[in-house]
Amino acid sequence: MDLGKWLALQWDRIAAWASVIAGATALIVGWTGVSGTAYLSEQIPYIVSGGIGGMFLLGLGGMLWLSADLRDEWYKLDRVEEELRLTREAGISPLPGTAPGGSAAASSAARPEFELMTLHNREAAGA
Repeated sequence: MDLGKWLALQWDRIAAWASVIAGATALIVGWTGVSGTAYLSEQIPYIVSGGIGGMFLLGLGGMLWLSADLRDEWYKLDRVEEELRLTREAGISPLPGTAPGGSAAASSAARPEFELMTLHNREAAGA
């Protein structure tokens, strides 16, 4: 895979890392500026720009990374759903103990774990 294609596919992870690095840099610069002076009036610009800006960039980086991970999970779920659809269309049973094209509830007699789970749910509901 060439670098350009990888960058296009992973733009959100790259932006997340850039945001985290920029946020950490802003926090370090802000801390250095605050620690260099004893006067509150000289510290406020460093706190505002370095502290609040750095925290914002760190949060943005975390959000972008989480978004990239969620996108990957959705792609995985789409692949699983497509595979299940293809096996159903081919007449292959996706679950052991179920008839091709049938539902899991229709063949629960062949699956004791389903009966146990149903019994547990009924007891939890108070039925």
